[in-house]
Amino acid sequence: MSFKLDDKDFAILTLIQEDSKLTANKMAKKIGIPITTVFAKIKRMEELGIIKQYRAILSAEKLNLTTAAFILAAVSYGSKTDGTVITQREVAEEIARLVEVQEVHIITGDWDLLIKIRAENVNDVGKFVVDKLRRINGLQKTLTCMVFETVKETTSLPRTIKKPQQ
Repeated sequence: MSFKLDDKDFAILTLIQEDSKLTANKMAKKIGIPITTVFAKIKRMEELGIIKQYRAILSAEKLNLTTAAFILAAVSYGSKTDGTVITQREVAEEIARLVEVQEVHIITGDWDLLIKIRAENVNDVGKFVVDKLRRINGLQKTLTCMVFETVKETTSLPRTIKKPQQ
């Protein structure tokens, strides 16, 4: 589906990323366009799938999930019990179902997957890796990197959103 975003669309997207609870009226005032235009543009971007969801970003610290870790994982690509080959995607999807997991990425290089988790403490990270992660069929080995300090963490796309090529 081809679509064309204008400067007002990008302004709305920037405002939504900064504060998704901002009212259409306030957006209209900040951008200098009618509220009906804001509503129409947001609806169009939702229908096009540009705006996928609205959600709250919770404080991991306030919820006592102060320990973050990134885990590199290698897939064995061996056979399942029925003789079919296990794929990277199947292992990634199985890992994604674990509640501690925030992100799973299929990557290039010496490792096949990059996994981000949150837990209460280092012991819980260890229990997750040993008792849950390493039990997944097709997982060959892991390397856990504990996070000492997070300097930047965001769900926002860059503010200098580039316009799609036409």
